[in-house]
Amino acid sequence: MRVIAIVNQKGGCGKTTTAVNLAGALAADGNRVLVVDLDPQAHATLALGADPERIDENLYEVFADPDGPGRLPRICIPAGSNLDVAPSGIVLSALEQKLASEPVETRTARLAQALDTLGDRYDFALIDCAPNVGLLTFNALRAAREVIVPLETSFFAIHGVQKLLETIALLAERIGHELQVRILPTLYDGRTRYARQTLGEIREMFKDLCFDTVIRQNVKLREAASRGRPINAVARSANGAHDYAALAIEVAASAPDVALQPLVTDDSPSREVVVRFRDTRATDVRIAGDFNGWVPDKGVRSLIEAEGETRIWTKILHLAPGRYQYRYVVDGEWREDPDNPDGVASQVGGRKISKTSCTTSSRSRSAPRILPASARPARRRWRCRSSPFPSRAATWCARRSHGT
Repeated sequence: MRVIAIVNQKGGCGKTTTAVNLAGALAADGNRVLVVDLDPQAHATLALGADPERIDENLYEVFADPDGPGRLPRICIPAGSNLDVAPSGIVLSALEQKLASEPVETRTARLAQALDTLGDRYDFALIDCAPNVGLLTFNALRAAREVIVPLETSFFAIHGVQKLLETIALLAERIGHELQVRILPTLYDGRTRYARQTLGEIREMFKDLCFDTVIRQNVKLREAASRGRPINAVARSANGAHDYAALAIEVAASAPDVALQPLVTDDSPSREVVVRFRDTRATDVRIAGDFNGWVPDKGVRSLIEAEGETRIWTKILHLAPGRYQYRYVVDGEWREDPDNPDGVASQVGGRKISKTSCTTSSRSRSAPRILPASARPARRRWRCRSSPFPSRAATWCARRSHGT
């Protein structure tokens, strides 16, 4: 089970929204997901349709009682298909005083012990943390191996998150295990120049720590929370549903123990593949595909040049024979290759999409051609500009003789 803490000491940056809707997107992809609500305000509990005032037991009992860790499976409440929530309540705010007399090592390990009792019941546990770095957040960081930091695209948020990352590093050193931290830009309004500039600063500052998915401002996210359901169960065509579906794909592809399809295999000669993207307004262009686990620009050499007002991004890859699906990430948005007419479709948003199968063959007079192949398992995807699986996912062929 992958345990991911969603942390930021700043309120209003999208922690609970991310926990609930990322959980919904992961569950829609067939994963078994548990949302652990560690915020005494219990907003994640409410956003998943449970009333904290009508629940007999919540996480307080798990933390406060001597046999509490073993009670976690009993307090989990179904919140949808493949989706459960471990509810919170205002009583959690008194927990620090309740456990003040216990040794630090004991009171900060309660959540980790409780999650261990779940075994393989879930694929993901997403921990929604309170907007502070106290006992509950310390428990979350000790239980997790991955951290997502939602970051509002504003100046003050950037300043605050730098302090938070320093705090997380100190806590990780004290806890004694490494935490994989990723930054998630949220509340993005691409209509304003300020937001676009701020997003560029975030990407420049945090580089590979930053998710390529950007969560746009969307009123449907608030409406879904008021109805007690993730957005993909309320408004599948909304921007918020698209963005969190794309984030779910990135999260699933970035597991520390996931073995990605190699760019070049030991038993296959490599082919140099060159693709180019042209645009007059883009400032950042990357490429992602099943050849690098849909991690943008991983293992890719990039060149940038200009022809008048048009900027040209050249992406150079070395690939083994096969056929590959890919998309560009242009200023944080997924796009297909406008210069490549070859493509495949997928089943999302109610439209039929065909998937290619993994095969290889050779031509009689030339070297092997890259034929249809997809290393990713067939899963239900959302069709949108934010998803790396478009209605026409671009593909290419590479030949030995020409190296293109």
